[in-house]
Amino acid sequence: MKLRFLGTGTSTGNPEIGCHCEVCRSQDPKDNRLRASVLIQSHGKNILIDCGPDFRMQMLETLKYQPQINRLDAVLLSHEHYDHVGGIDDLRPFCKHAAVNIYGESSLTATIKERMPYAFGENKYPGTPSINLHAIDLNPFVVEGIEIKPIRIMHAKLPIMGYRIGALAYLTDVKTIPEESFALLENLDVLIIDALRPQAHISHQTIDEALAHIERIKPQKAYLIHMSHDFGLHALMEKQMPQNVFVAYDGLELTIAEALSTH
Repeated sequence: MKLRFLGTGTSTGNPEIGCHCEVCRSQDPKDNRLRASVLIQSHGKNILIDCGPDFRMQMLETLKYQPQINRLDAVLLSHEHYDHVGGIDDLRPFCKHAAVNIYGESSLTATIKERMPYAFGENKYPGTPSINLHAIDLNPFVVEGIEIKPIRIMHAKLPIMGYRIGALAYLTDVKTIPEESFALLENLDVLIIDALRPQAHISHQTIDEALAHIERIKPQKAYLIHMSHDFGLHALMEKQMPQNVFVAYDGLELTIAEALSTH
């Protein structure tokens, strides 16, 4: 399984418009962060987690290195906030040969229909994205032979989805993890988890809160995502992390043991 971090930033991205802090002025490309999303390639299939407003730019950059990508087999959505769904209309190039399958909770799929009525009417305007929405719950489901395990996490008071594929788990926009969800996070090779900044936030983990969850879950490796400009400079923060914790950055690619549960 291969994973590419398409974006590792928070809702405003880095640099933040109008900000002149040292992170936003940094010349290190690892401090430039688009909105959070990952592309997973497993058993020859392409799975996108979240499709934010930077999706077009992210895929154009990815295709420089992997020009053979011409389809998305599934899009998994964590929740309805714009920085995680704002790029759905830009799925159009992947809809030329077949509809793109999008998976999310029923409240989320309903929201997408409300926001994009032009994509779901009986007489669609030519060129609109061709999308199949699949409402999911907390039960595992299979996409193109790959088992996906939804994981309940909390974004303040908003219940949202994390996802586990084989020995990989992706948890964005976490503030708390319900006790019953920890059983789904055992024996991970890689945990990808939200760590917004050092200071407290109503709906995102601080760095210390993320590290505490990592210590409890005990993955082989953990990668921090969804970082704001308050997180700090990548080069400095990377040095402060425990041995098995890394600060992810846009364009970072990982190779992970293939998904164990396939059909």
